[in-house]
Amino acid sequence: MDISLDSAFASKKMVWFGALLIGCYAPVLAGLAKQWATDPDMGHGFLVPCVAGYVVWRRRASLRNATHVPCYAGFGLIIWGGVQMILGNLAAQVFIMRTAFLISVLGTVLFLGGAQTVRILQFPLFSLIFMIPIPATLYAQITLPLQILASTVAEAGLNWISIPVLRDGNILELANQRISVVEACSGMRSLLSLAFVGLIYAYFFELKIWMRVLLTAITIPVAIAANAARVTLTGVLATYSPSLAQGTLHVLEGWGLFLLALAILVAFHRCFRSYVKT
Repeated sequence: MDISLDSAFASKKMVWFGALLIGCYAPVLAGLAKQWATDPDMGHGFLVPCVAGYVVWRRRASLRNATHVPCYAGFGLIIWGGVQMILGNLAAQVFIMRTAFLISVLGTVLFLGGAQTVRILQFPLFSLIFMIPIPATLYAQITLPLQILASTVAEAGLNWISIPVLRDGNILELANQRISVVEACSGMRSLLSLAFVGLIYAYFFELKIWMRVLLTAITIPVAIAANAARVTLTGVLATYSPSLAQGTLHVLEGWGLFLLALAILVAFHRCFRSYVKT
């Protein structure tokens, strides 16, 4: 029996199911949006669904031409997501509740559109991961090594340019000021944002899958190096005037080095692509 759905009919059902999902997960989504607005590490969160929606719109022709055969395994994923949300709510585990929403979204697409629709939308579906903040326990385990790494590199850089500095863990003792490389200066903020931007850049400007993976992976060392450079620059400025190492100028340093990291990523892509062609 042929159970394939007309693309327009499937789209209407997708809209209805999407509205139901938003209604069911409204408290979860509201909390997520609040964290995007208040947590500097998740400032890119608002961009994620917008970019995902734009990619879906760009792929509308492929969706119209696809054969939408419902896959009932997707309904199982929807049930799984609902149960996970309930259990996460009972256990007060926000991360579990938020990832339950992603499972339900995937289940809805699979249930209504089938495997072919999931393949067409695999990138926007995957990109939604970036709108979920890292769990606090895992975040703490990642940031401390990054803090130590940034302060260690900054110590080496400052000594190399003949600025005396003594490092004690994540604290840099200069002649006229103490710089503490706190969680906000660990580099996680730029790492998460640059990884998302790198993923989007790779999708729009590179067709080869392996190159996309490489570009996304290279954002990690680039972001770490950029943050270490920021801490080093802060130490240099603090040597001349402590006021230069804080306030608006310190924020502008972060933005400037983030843009520099993005430029390095683009330059790496172009140079590597030229090398591969030759």
